[in-house]
Amino acid sequence: MSVALGVDATGGLTTPAGGLTGRVLPVRGELADLLPWGGLRRGSTVSVRGSTSLLLALLATATAEGCWAAVVGVPHLGVLAAAELGVAVHRLALVPRPGSDPAVVERTVAALLDGIDLVSVGVPVSPHVARRLSARARSRKAVLLPFGEWPGADVELRTGEGRWSGLGSGHGLLAEREVVVHAGGRGAASRPRRGAVLLPAAGGGVGPAAGRPSGRPVSVVAG
Repeated sequence: MSVALGVDATGGLTTPAGGLTGRVLPVRGELADLLPWGGLRRGSTVSVRGSTSLLLALLATATAEGCWAAVVGVPHLGVLAAAELGVAVHRLALVPRPGSDPAVVERTVAALLDGIDLVSVGVPVSPHVARRLSARARSRKAVLLPFGEWPGADVELRTGEGRWSGLGSGHGLLAEREVVVHAGGRGAASRPRRGAVLLPAAGGGVGPAAGRPSGRPVSVVAG
């Protein structure tokens, strides 16, 4: 198992120093509209499916404002990509390969939930382990962000197909990508929502899609 901690301006390793103390951790407005609490509520489990960019975008504002985050079992996730999407990488811990032993994975994630504000896990776990880790997040007032399917998640966010823009008639550079994010879940999140966002936007990070409302509730019509 390897852990990559952030590096401060002097080149030394930084250590968690406590994040925001409010009940809801902030996210960009385009994503906040999709969450029933207007952000990431401490103690909740919010699963993310289909896009590492969406996962990093959820971490960006909270880490920029002082929270610590960790990502476990997503080996293709890079620090540069995180920085481009606005994550404060000196407050980001990476455990790309936590091993194949389910007990070790569970202990690793549980330990991180004890001291870090937001913890994402990309390793599939059994339903009973998922329940225990979600309970751990509730008791420690952390946010658990599974990357992939997660039984009993409070909210599930998933992206549909994206559309890139920026190319002209056979030339130019890809500038931004518009995607539709779908949100569902249980309790306060049981009413489906969807919103179009730019991920990434032209200047990096996440931005509003022009002319497309974010967080629009979806009416379900029988028949």
